[in-house]
Order: sequence, then C-alpha cells, then structure tokens
Amino acid sequence: MWSPPATLSLFLLFLLLGQAPPSRLQSLGTTKLRLVGAGSRPEEGRLEVLHQGQWGTVCDDSFALQEATVACRQLGFEAALTWAHSAKYGPGEGPIWLDNVRCMGTESSLDQCESNGWGVSDCSHSEDVGVVCHPQRHRGYLSERVSNALGPQGQRLEEVRLKPILARAKRQSPVTEGAVEVRYEGHWRQVCDQAWTRNDSKVVCGMLGFPSEAPVDDQYYRKIWNFKMKDPNLRLRSLAEKNSFWIHRVNCLGTEPHIANCQVQVAPARGKRQPACPGGMHAVVSCVAGPRFRPQKAKPGRKKPRAEEPKVRLRSGAQVGEGRVEVLMNHQWGTVCDHGWNLISASVVCRQLGFGSAREALFGAQLGQGLGPIHLREVRCKGHERTLSECPSLEGSHNGCQHENDAAVRCNVPNMGFQSQVRLAGGRTPEEGVVEVQVEVNGVQRWGAVCSDHWGLTEAMVTCRQLGLGFANHAIKDTWYWQGTAGAGEVVMSGVRCSGTELALQQCQRHGPVHCSRGPGRFSAGVSCTDSAPDLVMNAQLVQETAYLEDRPLSQLYCAHEENCLSQSADHMDWPYGYRRLLRFSSQIYNLGRADFRPKTGRHSWIWHQCHQHYHSIEVFTHYDLLTLNGSKVAEGHKASFCLEDTNCPSGLQRRYACANFGEQGVTVGCWDTYRHDIDCQWVDITDVGPGDYIFQVVVNPKYEVAESDFSNNMMQCRCKYDGHRVWLHNCHTGDSYRANAELSLEQEQRLRNNLI
Repeated sequence: MWSPPATLSLFLLFLLLGQAPPSRLQSLGTTKLRLVGAGSRPEEGRLEVLHQGQWGTVCDDSFALQEATVACRQLGFEAALTWAHSAKYGPGEGPIWLDNVRCMGTESSLDQCESNGWGVSDCSHSEDVGVVCHPQRHRGYLSERVSNALGPQGQRLEEVRLKPILARAKRQSPVTEGAVEVRYEGHWRQVCDQAWTRNDSKVVCGMLGFPSEAPVDDQYYRKIWNFKMKDPNLRLRSLAEKNSFWIHRVNCLGTEPHIANCQVQVAPARGKRQPACPGGMHAVVSCVAGPRFRPQKAKPGRKKPRAEEPKVRLRSGAQVGEGRVEVLMNHQWGTVCDHGWNLISASVVCRQLGFGSAREALFGAQLGQGLGPIHLREVRCKGHERTLSECPSLEGSHNGCQHENDAAVRCNVPNMGFQSQVRLAGGRTPEEGVVEVQVEVNGVQRWGAVCSDHWGLTEAMVTCRQLGLGFANHAIKDTWYWQGTAGAGEVVMSGVRCSGTELALQQCQRHGPVHCSRGPGRFSAGVSCTDSAPDLVMNAQLVQETAYLEDRPLSQLYCAHEENCLSQSADHMDWPYGYRRLLRFSSQIYNLGRADFRPKTGRHSWIWHQCHQHYHSIEVFTHYDLLTLNGSKVAEGHKASFCLEDTNCPSGLQRRYACANFGEQGVTVGCWDTYRHDIDCQWVDITDVGPGDYIFQVVVNPKYEVAESDFSNNMMQCRCKYDGHRVWLHNCHTGDSYRANAELSLEQEQRLRNNLI
C-alpha cells in the first residue's frame, strides 16, 4: 500500500499533467506487446508495448515472475520461465511507457494489472525489462495475421486493386496489369507514381496473389495519361487536382506482406498547400501470375522441358494457397516447427509456390499435424529470398519441437472470378444445397444444375473449394428434398470428372453435349461443405515391427472366408482340411486432422454380420495388397470397420467413441484406432505367392467414402522380402513421404491404388 503523502503527491502530479490518476492501466484495447533484442529467440527478449502508435519499453521496477507470466500469455505463450532486469536484451528507444507494473499472475493481459499509468516513470532505458517465455504456444494463440501487424494508419489502408487501362488487360482473368488503387478509409484512391519503384510493385502484386512483378512501359502509359488529361469530356483532370484522389507517396522495401507495412504518406506534409501529385500520374503495375493461374495455351510443337518441382509444399488446407508447410530434405518430406515462424518467412514459401505474399502465418498445427521428421525451426527469412532453403534456419528435431508445433500458412491468391460461377440453392444452411453453375449455352451465360451421374467426393471437394467453403462433407446424388433456384433447374453440365486439383468445376472434364441419364430435378448433384475435416494416417513403423507369417488351419477360418478375407483359391480347398498362409500385422490409424472421423452412414444403416457377431459401419475401411515391384497385384485383402473406435488418446484427451453395446463409432481428433495382428481379416492371404521381392501396400478409406483434408497420406507402402518360409518388411512409409513432386491428383492416386498404371 502507498502512504497517504505519496498518494497525494501522485494525485497532484496527474493534475499537473492534465490526466486522471488511474489505479490500473488504461485499457490496452488493440495495443500489442512484442519481444525484441539482438540475437533473441521468439520466446525471449526486451518487452515492448505499442501505445498511441509508438512502441515503448517497460521498466523493471516491481517486475517479477507473475508480471512476466501475464505478458507471455498475452504474447501467445503458455507461461513465463523467468524475467531479465537491467536491459539484458539491450536498451530500447522511445518512451518508457510503463513502470511499477503489478500483477496477481492470473490476469489475461497487462491492461488488467496495476501500474503508474502510461508514460509515468522515473526510469532510464538501462532498466528496460525482458522476459523469457516457455516456447510452447498456448492453444488460443493461432496465427500472425497481416491485420494484427498493422498500426493505426495501416488499419485504414484496407486493400489494393489494379484498374486495367489497356484493352488486352481488361480481357485478362485475373487482371495482372493496371493502375494501382488503394482503399483508404472506405474510399478508393490512386497512388502517385513519383518515387514509385519495383519494390512497391512487388508488395502490391504479392497482396493480389502474384509472386513477382514485371517492368512496365511507363512512356506509353504517360502518353495515355496526357491524352486523357487534355480531353475536356473526361473528369480525370478535375479529379487529379484534388488531394483526396491520391495517395501521395509509398516507399516499400519489397519484403512487406502488406502495403500498410510500408512507409505510406497519404497527403503532403502538413502546412504545405501543395498538390499531392504535381506533374505525376497514377502508378502502373504489371504482375506475373503463378503457373497455376496462367491461361492455358495449346501450342503445337515440341514439349517444353518440365520445370523442377519445388522442394516445399502445402498440405491439408481447405482452400487453394493454404496448408501445413512441408519441405523436402534428404529425399524425405518433413514439417517446419513454428518457433520463430512469421509472415516474412511464410511469404517466401507462398511466392516459391507461385502465390502472392502470406496473409497469415499459423502456429500450433492449426492445419493438422504432419508425420515424419521435423526438418526446420527458427526459420529467419529476410523476405528477398527466392526459396525457403535460402533462409537461415536451425535443425528442427531439437529444442522441444513436436508435430503439435507444425507451422502453416495462408497465402494471397489471385481473384479468378470462379466463386461467382457456382452457387448452392435450397439447403438448410449456406454450406449445403443443390449445385448450380454458370456456363455458356449457345453463346449465352446461363445458370443450371449439374447431373449427378458419376458425381462423387472428388467433384464435391472442387465445388466446396470453388465456393470458398472448405472441404466437402458429402457428395449428394439425390436432392429431391432441396428446392433449387427458379429457372435454373435444367441440367447444363454432365459427365463431370475432376482430378481434385482444379480451381473450379468448369475446369474439370465433362460432356460436350449434355447427356444425363437420370434426368434433372431430384437427381441433380448436391453437396454439403465443412471448414474442417479428419485426416487418417497409418503408423508405418508399427506395421514394420509386427509383421509375421502364420499357417492358419481352415477350421478356424470359416468366418473370415464368409467375409471374403481369403484369396479365391480358398474356395476350391477341401474344407476344413488344410491351411492358409497369412501375412499378419498390426495397424494403428491416427486421426491427425481437425475433425472427428465418423462413418458415412448412421447406425440405422450399419450391416450386421452374424458370423463375427458385429456391425460393419464401413464395409471396406482398408485395402491390403501385395504387389510386384512393377505394381501388379499378386495378393489382396481388406478390412471392414467392424469396430471404429478410440483405442487410445494422448493425455488430456478423452475417448469419445467405443463399439461396445452398439456404441457410436469414430476416431476423435488426436486419437488412434488399433487393429491387433491377432484379429480376423487383419492379414493378406499369400498362400499362392512364391518367394521373391514385393511391395506391401495398405490404403485407408480407399473408396473415399468419408471426406478427409488430405488423401495423399492414406497409402502406406513397405518393401517386402519373402523366401517361402519367412517374411521381412522394411522401409515402411506413408505414400507421399518420399515423393519429389508436390502435387498428385486424386485421380492419379485412385489409379495407382487400383493398379491401373
């Protein structure tokens, strides 16, 4: 407690300063904290506070572990390890905003703690306090967004666009060249070209989803500008004389993720009555679209050499240009730890993949956990690097990085206009309904329905992505209970077959003349979408460790034979005499996604199997195959999901699904379902297989009956050596762990699994 004289003195001091004497900090509101200091890690550094648009420091007087704990929690870390006094991380600059901060330790932010008030301090910068936080981010701290990093003026610089000037630019989709316009406080302004550089163009292009910029013919655009300024019928001249028409000056380094991070001067310096753009014109930018967004030009002649595949990829994202970051090192894909992950490094990844700058850098495996090695941590890009491998970084397997720390990114992507060419109608929510598309019919753009012949989860995934609604939950072929839009009931698209990587349904293969055997109306295609999905992954190491051979008597295989778990030659044996040679193994299937894995149908549709006395919620949950080295199938098996449940969960997670007593089936996020080697059908019948070298393959959810965020990791393969008496499995890995190419279409995956290649 303060003594009365000190309280009175403090009260008089505040009266002299013209401030009210606060007992607590004035509300921080959108005020932010940061940790800075030479050589410091993301979780430690000098504590600084943003107040009135200016960063300042905190004095170490009265500062202790409970104050550090509150600061670390506000910064997104789980807790504080310690604090540092006497400017251990170097003296700061500017104001010392806070002094005598006193917290209980339970507050969620510093604005709930007591202090002297803003700027009231008797300290010098030699007393600037630092904190050391636990490197683990807490679950509530999700990402670093562009909008969170902007100051007061930056939040008024809302977005940018290109206004095409030339006729050819107006016909392009997306628009890649034109005059720069910035939305400032709700109104669009043009940017003066004086002092405009290629660095400024790079930032604008990045915001619009383009990885790079190209030079512009300024002289040609200047001629057009001068011509328009002389035309008395145009308002351009009168508008250009108003300062409210212009952004006066922009100065970017070229590494910023948003133009508001640049030095932006909206109007000339105060007190000078001068025009905002004397003798200048609007800045013109030309952007280069990434390969995925360029118009496809069919040119006869020699094929161009295939470009080298990038050694970075995005996985499990709901939209184009987002996902968990994975890098290829030592011929194996692995993840990036979120320690030190930020928008600058995320932007390097985005540009490397042909997108624009990053709009969000995500922490804590927000887009799902990866498998295999964690290759990198403490990635410190400066923003000018062409690839992530050029950025300084440390080895990711040390310093407490786990897959729950996997970094992810959301990139800016070009506006292709596809989202306005599809819609859902008749659903109970905006995320479901009959699919209606806009296509050209006899030279006229028309809305209509999609035939549900061949309509499946892959096509539904493309639809939901095109709508910006995430993943497909269900592909629906019978939509009689949904009323479509009046006048849009006619089928205008049929025979749709998507590979899964398309940006829009209009890019998928489809019939020329429309032919729909089921007719319009109740058989129009429909979807339901969701923003999160499960992701099943097989534990490859467990398969390798538990594989063995068993010669099992036919007398013990009646139920397995009834459920088609044996090779066809078993039909011709003299039952119950003889045996079958089985390659047995245990399988452990993890759900690493962001939603529970549930059967496609409810309990009312499950099938009762009398022999084994259980229900099958998914008739074919996994495929087990033995292949030759060139991919020909020599033995096969399958597993029905007779017991899809949470066998185990990590500490802190509760098991939600159990098969006992006809219970609900599924696999909770973060949990796993184990099929032991000693249960029926957990094998491949290799009785008819001769000695040799083979590939053992397991595919989870092979028919895509349940939507997942990533189907590329559903396949596991091992090298298998069989000498006629013993079997060895080695080099077991998920299907995409070692593949160099970053994208494999769902159609190619399906063909590979069905041995059609």
